[in-house]
Amino acid sequence: MTPDSSPQLSAGAPAVSPRESLFRQTFRRFLAQKFAVPALTVFLLFFAAALVSEGYAAWCTIHRQEPVYQVPHPEERNMAPCARHLLGTDYLGRDVLLRAAAASRTAIKVGLIASLLSALLGVALGVAAGYFGGWIDDAVVWIYSTFASMPTLLFILAFALLVSKGFLFPPLAAGFQTVCRALNTEPGMMAVYLGIGLTGWVSLCRVIRAETMRLRTMQYVTAARSLGAGHGRIIFHHIVPNLMHLVIIYFTMRFAFAVMTEVIVSYLGLGVQFEPSWGAMISDGQGQLWRGIWWEAASATGFLFVLVLSLNILGDALRDALDPRLKN
Repeated sequence: MTPDSSPQLSAGAPAVSPRESLFRQTFRRFLAQKFAVPALTVFLLFFAAALVSEGYAAWCTIHRQEPVYQVPHPEERNMAPCARHLLGTDYLGRDVLLRAAAASRTAIKVGLIASLLSALLGVALGVAAGYFGGWIDDAVVWIYSTFASMPTLLFILAFALLVSKGFLFPPLAAGFQTVCRALNTEPGMMAVYLGIGLTGWVSLCRVIRAETMRLRTMQYVTAARSLGAGHGRIIFHHIVPNLMHLVIIYFTMRFAFAVMTEVIVSYLGLGVQFEPSWGAMISDGQGQLWRGIWWEAASATGFLFVLVLSLNILGDALRDALDPRLKN
């Protein structure tokens, strides 16, 4: 090859090693985002608070003790923010900062469980419909069209009410209680988790179905099929790995939506009953606003705002890092 015919790099273009792994390239693009690292740091702080709160709650359950954030102190009711209580106290004298931090456990839990359930349903049904087509595609389209026509919030409220009032079939109710004990979760909250998860998979399923239809016509899929690869190998080795960037982005966005939905349901009194929740704190605090007691509702709203904002920024950064063509 002559010097004139050798490939030239444009001025200012970053040199990328051909041996650089896809993960490192993605991670480098993620770090290049302006607010990606702060958003990730904030989310990890909430996640750490949720882990600590979950462990502490489990310890209190085993030792049959009341968590410190649940113990009332009537002599300290409705105290304004001060050095002793940085965010004040509520109408029972409980520390608002401790309760808001402990409520991170509820938010992270609902985000993880509901988003994971939605992602599993969306990917499974979307891949099946897009890859096999025919009557399977028709059935999946009918199912997600039915779910898309349902009022999401009303479905979640009805499902939570059905579970919390004991209207489930006895064997199903027994299994439901077992799952709740295993996850250290109230039945009402588990119903919210399932309700959000069962109604949140439709948009992902549509995207996955369309992308699978495109991928199944790619040359590498055709080559694998001609070499005798079965449906399972093609789906799990060639289709699903090329869909993971969509799943990761969707999971992040759905996480934020699940957190906000749980706050709304708890605000209406059909979610968490015996554990701290930002929705319940806002509901309790709004009745005190007319007396100038603003710190409980404001603290819960502030925690919710910071978490959802960090998740939205994180989702945008992941989208740009996993699919850099969107920048062009």
